Amino acid sequence: MSPRGRRPVGADTRGEIVAAARIEFAAKGYDATSLRAIASRAGVDPALIHHYFSGKAALFATVMAIPIDPSVIVSGLLHTPREQIGAAMVRSFFAIWDQPPGRERMQGLMRSAITNHEAGRMLREFLTGEVFTRVTAEMDARVPTVERPTSTPEIRGGLAAAQMVGVAIMRYVIEYGPVVDAGVEELVALLGPTLQAYVAPPPRS
Repeated sequence: MSPRGRRPVGADTRGEIVAAARIEFAAKGYDATSLRAIASRAGVDPALIHHYFSGKAALFATVMAIPIDPSVIVSGLLHTPREQIGAAMVRSFFAIWDQPPGRERMQGLMRSAITNHEAGRMLREFLTGEVFTRVTAEMDARVPTVERPTSTPEIRGGLAAAQMVGVAIMRYVIEYGPVVDAGVEELVALLGPTLQAYVAPPPRS
């Protein structure tokens, strides 16, 4: 038996990690799955996962065929001025989703989330936890406590995620003509203020 964390020459270690992650995510959902459990199932040292992936979010993106490491999106958003975050979120997502590979993968991802309970749960936990709630919490942290919204980042991030997922379903799955035909900047103008109100509303006076 090979020592943990090592594989014979030619072994598809990355593929084995992805296969193990797919099983773990499906069984436990995104939130409850740990890199240690994935490593144990794959028979590798947990540190080896970081050789191939920047973290759990990047590994999940590979498993779900999301066309970009979400940490790249989040990193860009966290450098956005608070008063511009709504428009930036909409523009960032559609810039990725509207590219041909991204559009095809979004169609598959949204259809899976609609028809498969486990796929829907994984996508929900991932989007709310890794993207929308994380960014919302960061926007709250930029204002004094007394000026922050009374509602939590979790509920506002969840509503922001619901808004974007709903539009994605209309645009890529149901393919409702006016939503399909809308340009990215038109969607930014229409959706940006709504996301802004959820993610970074004006400070309370």
